[in-house]
Amino acid sequence: MSVSDEHADDGHGEHHLPATEDWPHGFGEASWWPFVTAIGGSGIYVSAALLVLSMGENALVSQTVGAGAMAGSVGLFLVGIYGWLYHAFVSDFWERGTDYHSDKTLKFAMLLFLGSEIATFGAGFVYYFIVRGGEVWAQAAVPEVFGSLVIVNTLILIASSVTLHYSHIALRNGNRSRFLKLLGATLLLGIVFIGGQVYEYYEFIVHKGFSIGGGIYGSAFYGLTGLHGLHVTMGAVLLGIVFVRAYYGQYSAERHTSVSTASMYWHFVDIVWIFLVVVLYMGANLV
Repeated sequence: MSVSDEHADDGHGEHHLPATEDWPHGFGEASWWPFVTAIGGSGIYVSAALLVLSMGENALVSQTVGAGAMAGSVGLFLVGIYGWLYHAFVSDFWERGTDYHSDKTLKFAMLLFLGSEIATFGAGFVYYFIVRGGEVWAQAAVPEVFGSLVIVNTLILIASSVTLHYSHIALRNGNRSRFLKLLGATLLLGIVFIGGQVYEYYEFIVHKGFSIGGGIYGSAFYGLTGLHGLHVTMGAVLLGIVFVRAYYGQYSAERHTSVSTASMYWHFVDIVWIFLVVVLYMGANLV
């Protein structure tokens, strides 16, 4: 039997549209997870528009519709990301117990992904800087958003990057116990950061009346910080998967590719947050 025949027999030699045959394995063209993720991601933007349309005296839709659509879209996006990553990269590792993908290939793939993320956040910052430098900014309502809560949240996220860095070092030095403890601490700090951002939104919206419909600054603030919060949540999901795999002993000093790629992503969202704090929180009220 030829090599081509073998590929044809295992179901991966043919190019076809998503099929039930390989669901939910997730390799090649036979996975629906990328489509689920894309639908959830596009729904987030549609939901944001619905939320804006639901505000004010002449609201076109109910706030319940906008909030429900946002919750559903975020949930669908996270489910899609989880299914995509789990079935494409994790499920076979349960059986093999080691990283068998090329270290350079996966790291390069993560760099390409981070490049697309830089473009996404860059577009948002360009929008903000254009508005910030325009005449319309003079009439914009800009509340005081920089305070103790954002300082604490920033320190928490920075600390999580530090614990993740030393966790990775411990793994490479063969200290599995220290690796697990620091990785768990990183995941916990990430969850605390997400909770802190949710609490901050609650304070702004309920007690200060500052919402996404509060003008140009409000749309920029919630758009960029919300996008970042979604990325931190996705990073927490990644770290959660890595932690479970680490608990089952699937990493070693020689095999730690997915730990490296997850670390790259987490450090990226940390850097983006610092930039957000400087630009959106500290720089909003500067003349």
